[in-house]
Amino acid sequence: MLNDAMTKYVEMRRATGFKFVGAAGMLKSFVAFAEARGDEVVRAATVLDWAALAPSPQQRHNRLITVRLFALTVKAEDPRHDVPAPDAMGRTCYYERRVHIYTAGEISRLLQATAKLGPKDSIRPVMYTTLFGLLAATGLRVSEALALQYDDVTEDGLIIRETKFKKNRLVPLHETTRRVLAAYISVRKRHKASNDSLFINTFGRTLKYYSAKTVFVQLTRSIGLREAGRRGPRIHDFRHTFAVRSLEQCGCDRDEVALHMVALSTYMGHAHVTNTYWYMEATPILMRQIAEAAETMHQGAVQ
Repeated sequence: MLNDAMTKYVEMRRATGFKFVGAAGMLKSFVAFAEARGDEVVRAATVLDWAALAPSPQQRHNRLITVRLFALTVKAEDPRHDVPAPDAMGRTCYYERRVHIYTAGEISRLLQATAKLGPKDSIRPVMYTTLFGLLAATGLRVSEALALQYDDVTEDGLIIRETKFKKNRLVPLHETTRRVLAAYISVRKRHKASNDSLFINTFGRTLKYYSAKTVFVQLTRSIGLREAGRRGPRIHDFRHTFAVRSLEQCGCDRDEVALHMVALSTYMGHAHVTNTYWYMEATPILMRQIAEAAETMHQGAVQ
């Protein structure tokens, strides 16, 4: 009974446009735990016991909230379901992640370290170098890059299919990026794989995000961008860096900035240009441009 309710709930969330992958996995884990106890409906005590098994306060809170949303929905049809309080696991402190805007030197050092990965005769070094370089050059989401297939690389650019907002888009490539990608594809085709995924692991299977993240963390530590046991630059920060560096090219022309933001929003696959603003961070170049623009406006007003 509980499993049937969970299945319907997941289908409903996906039908409304959500991929609902991580949350679905958590719900399946909870339902298995609850049914092993003989529960046919959501029990608050069971939710708390299951959530308490998570290794960190944040993960325990995420488990609680995920099941709570599920319970709120199914309770509308069956009042026997319990809805645990949102603070039943205690209040959770949220720490805002600090965005890291990479310098050209940092990206160069990272790619140099990536090229030295082992095993020497495997596809691993060139694969990771191409992946991280592509993310830095295009601002793609990591999930979009990992989902690329051979057929998605065209003369006009990369075809990004089924993006975050369920739309396809074309991402034009700079000639230098195109050449590097073409060189990688020639290497990739010489390695046996179970499918046509562009980025594969040493076993010939599609590269998973967790593997890419693990290697990235190791590399950033090796070049001094991250200290052991502490948070540091993320793969996703390539996307922030791409957005900021591209805006720096506009100078102080307000009309050019406005047009650029619309184009950038489309290129990055955002549903609304307001989403792109969240990727903007203050840099010395942007602050100088803002100061120059403000000075120009002030002088015009005085005259």
